[in-house]
Amino acid sequence: EIDCTIQRVGSILTSFFRAGLPSDFDSAATSDIAAYGRYFHAMLDGGVNLAPAQFEAMFVSAAHDDATIDATIAVAEAAFASLNNPS
Repeated sequence: EIDCTIQRVGSILTSFFRAGLPSDFDSAATSDIAAYGRYFHAMLDGGVNLAPAQFEAMFVSAAHDDATIDATIAVAEAAFASLNNPS
């Protein structure tokens, strides 16, 4: 299992590789930045371009149709699986 939480406001979101949502910068700084880096690269290898730093926001827009969101979810599932089973 991977500790990861998502903080979201509307269509803006950020993931934190830590148990529980951070409440301020100090708690956000306890996130596993190396795990985010591995996740970022796994997503990029799958064709999904995320913000390269864990402390940047991502946005979902009307340009993201159901097929794009479904494909992103599939890539994310594979990325998390690769984090659970590093080679």
